[in-house]
Amino acid sequence: MQSPSSPAVSQSEARYRALFEAIDDGFCIIEFFDGPHGPLSDYRHIEANAGYEKQTGISNIIGRTLRDLVPDEADGWAELYRSVLVTGRPIHFEREFIAVNRIIEVSATRIEPPELRQVAVLFRDITARKRAEAALRDSEQLARDNVQRVQLALAAGAIIGTWLWDLPTDRFTVDEAFARAFGLDPALGRDGLSLAQVVATVHPDDQAGLAAAIEEAVKRGGPYAHQYRVRRADGKYYWLEANGRVEHGPDGTPLSFPGVLIDIDDRRALAAERDRAIAELRALNETLEQRIAEARAELLRSAEQLRQSQKMEAVGQLTGGLAHDFNNLLAGISGSLELMSTRIRQGRIGEIDKYVVAAQGAVKRAASLTHRLLAFARRQTLTPTAANVNRLVGGMLDLIQRSVGPGIDVQHVGAAGLWSVLVDVPQLESALLNLCINARDAMPSGGKITIETGNRWIDRAQSRLYDIPTGQYVSLCVSDTGTGMTPDVIAKAFDPFFTTKPIGQGTGLGLSMIYGFAQQSGGQVRIYSEVGQGTMVCIYLPRHRGEAAEDERFPDSTAIPFAHTGETVMVVDDEPTVRMLVADVLEDLGYSALEASDSVGGLKLLQSDARIDLLVTDVGLPGGMNGRQLADAARQIRPGLNVLFITGFAENALLNNGQLEPGMAVLTKPFAVDTLAARIRELIGKSPN
Repeated sequence: MQSPSSPAVSQSEARYRALFEAIDDGFCIIEFFDGPHGPLSDYRHIEANAGYEKQTGISNIIGRTLRDLVPDEADGWAELYRSVLVTGRPIHFEREFIAVNRIIEVSATRIEPPELRQVAVLFRDITARKRAEAALRDSEQLARDNVQRVQLALAAGAIIGTWLWDLPTDRFTVDEAFARAFGLDPALGRDGLSLAQVVATVHPDDQAGLAAAIEEAVKRGGPYAHQYRVRRADGKYYWLEANGRVEHGPDGTPLSFPGVLIDIDDRRALAAERDRAIAELRALNETLEQRIAEARAELLRSAEQLRQSQKMEAVGQLTGGLAHDFNNLLAGISGSLELMSTRIRQGRIGEIDKYVVAAQGAVKRAASLTHRLLAFARRQTLTPTAANVNRLVGGMLDLIQRSVGPGIDVQHVGAAGLWSVLVDVPQLESALLNLCINARDAMPSGGKITIETGNRWIDRAQSRLYDIPTGQYVSLCVSDTGTGMTPDVIAKAFDPFFTTKPIGQGTGLGLSMIYGFAQQSGGQVRIYSEVGQGTMVCIYLPRHRGEAAEDERFPDSTAIPFAHTGETVMVVDDEPTVRMLVADVLEDLGYSALEASDSVGGLKLLQSDARIDLLVTDVGLPGGMNGRQLADAARQIRPGLNVLFITGFAENALLNNGQLEPGMAVLTKPFAVDTLAARIRELIGKSPN
């Protein structure tokens, strides 16, 4: 028996080593150990051949651990090889080696005995093969798609002729359909034509472009497509598209040019009609925008007077049929546009005018409806202020009585010593008016409406019942002696667009808007009703620790205040149109404007040395911070900086416990330019800087 150090053993090891290094495939031996991620959770490479680097591109692998090599892929590789070590069953698989952007084919087997914790791995890079297979599949799919397209085109009659042009001999052979399309004798097409004979019937205006396209295609080879007009036997010109391919020989000599003809005359006619229709619609839209702009300018001058003198009469007129009428107008416009598109595709061009007339009529009625609606748009900023609900109700009693009519008796029962609330006064007025109109509708034969106020302590049991926090609240309740509601109706009453009124007599938005307003104000709305006995709807608003202010709604001003020298306003809004509008207003008023589209850009400007006298920001912003958070950060960098929030709705992030901090104000979109200017001047004037 030979000892391990005998020449025979050494010779065997040498042969093994030579074979080991000669293998073109990658080969390595890995040894598992217990790591921080658990037992047998990592391994190191204890041996590898030269093929390892060739197949993976990784050098100096011996001694490196799995989690050092590919930490993101480690769990997957460890699980595969650990199964071989634990079960003793070899595995063979293909897997993407993400770290080196290669796909490898792997065979792995355990080295005995198991106590060694070693696995032998043989692998090869198959990335090129896999990519070739994928390319072949894509090529086969493209070929199938092309065959399908040709079959569909033939079935649809789109292809109207074929040709084969032998370039060295300048000999065209064409089928009968091609000859007819070019107004040629089919017999000549079978015998062979020259290029000059073929293009003789092409429209004179198209001949130069066709010649250039053919010359370019012959020179470069490959696909060719060109559109032009050809005179047929009837003497008229028709549009067609020629599609072909120029084949070159190995030495680059142009050899053949086969192709097909496609009839596109109808398509070109439809495209021209479509362009005409689009131009008419664009002109119509521009006219509509101009009329709306003119109407808005007129309404902004008279909105306050109309709101005070005619608000209830016009609101009653609008709420009954606004949604119904507007949806009818939208249906008329969208239906006309859809039918126009359909008729164009069908080639029924003569029927388009009536749909244009229908759409124009609907647009005119929409402009009229918008005119009526904008007449009652509020111009003042809607912000929470300290208010006395008794005083608010008392100021609206005459208006409510006129709105509900003489057949309804309206009474106000106001609690003595009523607490103040912090609330958006115009929205509370609107909510109260909506509730009174709903009560009137529930009493078609007349009845009584009672408006009650009171101070309420909400304890723990009532908190669960009303779904509001415990504490002190002011209640505003409207009760009637009408038909009442069933439990099913009460359950759906706050759902948007739910209404029991006939179509055209209600939007179903009134109670849902009141519910949202109460929730945003930190309160709640509850309905108490019995069928045949009447209904009471109560709004609960949190008590405000402070005295109610007089009506401080922002007044209209005919003189827009201008900037003082050097004053700078920073505008942050992710809507480019709004930024442009505010920046233009600032420029007209003499301010310098700094703009940012998100909170990140806004913060950079705030951290700069630029002068900033006022921050104007949207509440909902991209970039990681909302407008309120940006304002707080701004005051950390620039103490005392005043802030104007501009927003489309009252977002909770805007408020801290229901109120704004001193030096902050909110302006709701859409807003009047003079209101924006006055609010900016007011806030800059209050600035301590």
